[in-house]
Amino acid sequence: MRLTTMAKHSAQDIIDAIREKKDAKILITTHHKPDADAMGSSLGLRLFLATLGLEATLVSPTDFASFLNWMKGSNETLIFEGNEELCKKMTREADFIFCLDFNHISRINEFGEAVSSSPARKILIDHHQFPQGFEDFTYWDDKASSTCELVYRFIADLGLKDHVDKDIASCLFTGIVTDTGSFRYSNCSSQTHMYAAELMNYGIDHVAIYDYVFDSYTEKRMRFIGYAISQKLEVLHDYKTALITINKQELKEYDIVTGDTEGLVNYGLSIEGIKFAVLIIDRSRIVKMSFRSKGNFAANNFALKHFNGGGHFHAAGGSSEVSFDETIHQFKEVLKQYKEELNA
Repeated sequence: MRLTTMAKHSAQDIIDAIREKKDAKILITTHHKPDADAMGSSLGLRLFLATLGLEATLVSPTDFASFLNWMKGSNETLIFEGNEELCKKMTREADFIFCLDFNHISRINEFGEAVSSSPARKILIDHHQFPQGFEDFTYWDDKASSTCELVYRFIADLGLKDHVDKDIASCLFTGIVTDTGSFRYSNCSSQTHMYAAELMNYGIDHVAIYDYVFDSYTEKRMRFIGYAISQKLEVLHDYKTALITINKQELKEYDIVTGDTEGLVNYGLSIEGIKFAVLIIDRSRIVKMSFRSKGNFAANNFALKHFNGGGHFHAAGGSSEVSFDETIHQFKEVLKQYKEELNA
């Protein structure tokens, strides 16, 4: 059983460094359009630090899905977009910046410039492959199921599980559930199940959490998903690939907001015989791409090599700065290189 974190620094190293600085100013940030693991780990860490008498401000590069609003402290999150000057000022004045659930500065969009130029010492807590190495303290394990698992392990390594309460546990449990696909992805280990069980013992309402995250769709979101599957799903049988493409007009027609496209790419992967699923969305300034795979096909390598992306072996993201139509064409052309591998 894997019990140790693949990290350059221990949790105690990090906390000791923070405590050496009197009245340390701490920021926490995570990737753009943060998902449940990003918000759960960030909020869970912020709540935990408060039990140590350490105040921290959470700054998100962008807004986040409304189905995460129930997490304690979510309403206190500072959004960089629309508050640029304030966030930049706080970043310049910070002593420490926790960077959670991302390991490349590009993943925090325009906020990345402020974080990079800040004199603050950066602390990475993350589980994605191929870290960029911008941080001063590293608490990283690409075999961990989620960043929420790592935050709980961080607390456990300090010997401070007794500081965890229902609110902290609820945040961390949520990220573990979502990033493991409700415990069915290959990143879910026996240790992950043990951590989840421990978090349940803090009195969380796991039924309510599932309801918040998975059973709170708006009517327009349900109709959008139905439209995407019935009208925009393209199955490329020769490549065992399912592709969904969504343009700007369709986003506007269905009044799509942050979180409404969450999980859409997974529908393609649920088709029998499909090994690679892709979602391409025209976000105006940039074309965003999501990749999911099964078996031995590395979604992260595909994203990294062709579409400025990366992530996990079976789940990755990417982007393209050419037009929406050209991105679709490029994807289909690149896919031809992988016909033999996908059919192996």
